[in-house]
Amino acid sequence: MPSYSDERKEAVLRKMLPPHNRPLAELAAEEGISEATLYNWRRDARDQGRLLPDGATGPEGWSAADKFAAVVESAALNAAELGEYCRKRGLYPEQIQAWRSACEQANDWAGERARQSHAEQTELRRQVRTLQRDLQHKEKALAETAALLVLSKKAAAIWGDEDA
Repeated sequence: MPSYSDERKEAVLRKMLPPHNRPLAELAAEEGISEATLYNWRRDARDQGRLLPDGATGPEGWSAADKFAAVVESAALNAAELGEYCRKRGLYPEQIQAWRSACEQANDWAGERARQSHAEQTELRRQVRTLQRDLQHKEKALAETAALLVLSKKAAAIWGDEDA
């Protein structure tokens, strides 16, 4: 397996960055480096906190982790710096804002889901109680019917009623 210099790795990684967003298959063929090696380099760079979205997709195709990384990277930027940041990455400030809103709502979503789940559980408990009550009534009615049937057969046997 060939060893690549840090400069070469950085040059190739820059081609993966916006606004280029080169697909790894295309980049591998162009650079003469295996796709597996490029995937490993991208994974390692992401592990270091760098923003490296999947190539050949616009910002709509970025993973949630890449969008979150872009939100974090741009959080402290003023309007001019944000504009520059977006131009370098082929983004619009509105996309960053939308992603930021989605990140903020993610925590609210968990709370809302918990409230919905609690309400659903309460409704299910109520339904179970109602069904249990109905079942008890039906069991009682069935027991009474069975007792009446037994009594009517005994009465027929005692008095000789042939209709029973």
